[in-house]
Amino acid sequence: MSNSYLESVIKQFQYYKSLGDKTFEQLSEDQIFYTLNDETNSMAIIVKHIAGNMLSRWTNFLLEDGEKEWRNRDQEFENSFITKKEVIDYWEQGWKCLFDAITPLAIDNLDKIIYIRNQGHTVTEAINRQLCHYSYHTGQIVFLGKMLTNEKWQSLSIPKGNSKQYNQEKFSKEKTRKHFTEDL
Repeated sequence: MSNSYLESVIKQFQYYKSLGDKTFEQLSEDQIFYTLNDETNSMAIIVKHIAGNMLSRWTNFLLEDGEKEWRNRDQEFENSFITKKEVIDYWEQGWKCLFDAITPLAIDNLDKIIYIRNQGHTVTEAINRQLCHYSYHTGQIVFLGKMLTNEKWQSLSIPKGNSKQYNQEKFSKEKTRKHFTEDL
């Protein structure tokens, strides 16, 4: 494996963070806390869970189990936020922890065994596990944002009905090697 994996995975994490950021920008304070019923989570709760997971998984992750004793996962599903700013600040705290942990990694780190709940993972496996987890929940945030803003939603990808135009623009350029997020 080469450095291209680390560069790519960091860009992927940045991309999913940006989807959440762009969703939050479109929402009111009330919308951040909206729940359909008692069995669903608001975006605030989803953020609390993602950031709580990030803080646990990535704090001293090369030396300590990723499920920290101080983490209380069940409380992540109980709202303690009052404002949208608190939600976004916690979101930022979680992502900072993740990026501070993975940005300095080198190729030599990728095969090291680390633990999450006493289950051994290579660093690569742990990164992939969390990338999937965070993209899953970010998708929930985006879906809720689209539902709540309805016709006011500003697309975060290719808007409906614009695929042909988007593809024409892409195929009108020379082939290049770069990460897909560089054009967003």
